[in-house]
Amino acid sequence: MSWQSALACWYLRRQFRPATQKTEINVEAARALTAKRVWSPKVPSGWRLREQYDASETLRGEWLEPTEPGMLAGADADASAPTILYLHGGGYYFCSPRSHRSIVFGLATRSRAPIFSLDYRLAPEARFPAALDDALAAYRRLLARGTPAESIVISGDSAGGGLALATLVALRDAGDPLPAGGVLFSPWADLGASGASIRTNDGADPMFSGPAIGRAAKVYLGDTPATHPYASPVYADLHGLPPLFIQVGSTEVLLDDARRVAETARSAGVSVELQIWSNMPHVWQIFTPFIPEARRALDDAADFVREVMGPRSSQPSSAMSMV
Repeated sequence: MSWQSALACWYLRRQFRPATQKTEINVEAARALTAKRVWSPKVPSGWRLREQYDASETLRGEWLEPTEPGMLAGADADASAPTILYLHGGGYYFCSPRSHRSIVFGLATRSRAPIFSLDYRLAPEARFPAALDDALAAYRRLLARGTPAESIVISGDSAGGGLALATLVALRDAGDPLPAGGVLFSPWADLGASGASIRTNDGADPMFSGPAIGRAAKVYLGDTPATHPYASPVYADLHGLPPLFIQVGSTEVLLDDARRVAETARSAGVSVELQIWSNMPHVWQIFTPFIPEARRALDDAADFVREVMGPRSSQPSSAMSMV
């Protein structure tokens, strides 16, 4: 564990975790906290940021695109260059593409892939299934503009990781062409908070208290059962999904969300790579470029994106690793 990640854990334990121990969720306070971030990454050299927040936009969010087509992965090959659809975390009720630029920029530049970070509707103003509906519409819009399904990877962190998986399940159920793969960072896949790590890692997780997970779920779910497979894809039948790449920290209260998704997917014949990183905080990838473990994690995720764009034989087999 680097000193940088130890410092991040210290900060989260003192500045973020206490708010998760309160019995009531203050949505406006959470949104205000992320809106006043003191640091936002610069647009990488050779890339341009295109913001789409106008009410007339059919896709609200942000594009990060290379300025030269030759920078794209696969640009000189027969296969289409990858495109990433990114779904940010934040419990379905706060955060935005702007708050997640560090992880989005890092994944795009390493994958050499344009990335669209979706500004999906948030709860409680727009409860389930609003976020899922927006993710499905965004994916279908990419297809409509001529992006081949096999050149798309859907990715997300925390709530966005669960949403990415739910989107894959809903697309399969609807008979849509499926993307090449899914990249899930610390996915929140069980809004019922039934995983054992909710209890066993309570106190070890520097960011969340265990009981906070169930409280946050109610903001998004409203009257929807927490076991609905499109809200909590850990309860879904995962057969027929494309390859999945999952990263999670060993001390996270959401550790078992990732483990159970991996086990369920593997039992359904899905190719899965699960990485459990020792003592990393929830969605540590967002701390790139400051934390070396964040940089290495995004390197691995980018490798997966490039691999699933290649021949079938090069796709990763089911595996689990401790990092």
